[in-house]
Amino acid sequence: MIARTDITGVVLAGGLGRRMSADGQGTDKGLQPFRGQPLVVQALARLQPQVGALLVNANRNQDAYRAFGWPVISDRLDGFAGPLAGLASAMASATTDWVLTVPCDSPFFPDDLAARLAQGAQQAGAPVAVVHTGGQPQPVFLLARRTLLPDLEAFLATGRRRIDAWYASLSPAIVAFSDEEAFRNLNTLDELRSLE
Repeated sequence: MIARTDITGVVLAGGLGRRMSADGQGTDKGLQPFRGQPLVVQALARLQPQVGALLVNANRNQDAYRAFGWPVISDRLDGFAGPLAGLASAMASATTDWVLTVPCDSPFFPDDLAARLAQGAQQAGAPVAVVHTGGQPQPVFLLARRTLLPDLEAFLATGRRRIDAWYASLSPAIVAFSDEEAFRNLNTLDELRSLE
């Protein structure tokens, strides 16, 4: 059985956030206020009871992220290489057998996300479990064995960055969630304001 203490949760806040900035130049999405708190704080609060350890993946403003009280890791690849680079850094830093990623801009993900992904991975004997809603993958909501790090690093070394392209060959467990809104990304300032 995969226990809560076997999982390190990582909130991915390392992107450029181009769509979140008014000028398209990019902004630090995780630090954007939403309902009185930065987005990353809401994701951390939701994830913390579900996992044994927590990390924040951030590539700028690291001191601001550290102030929230959790370890901060940066991508080991240059150039804002995307969620897989954050996962690779988390795998390299974690001491648990499993790593669970969530994006910083999805503050509504389910309270049983980790448990259901763990159950899916266990039942399928799979090294990766991924959320699906309405038949569509939500690939940033991913549970993966830490021992996959060499495989992930080899994939990243080819220059590829798509999460689903990486895990496609690993026979992932597909875990269906019915509430698509729970996995909604707040990508723009307008989306943030509309749900404020």
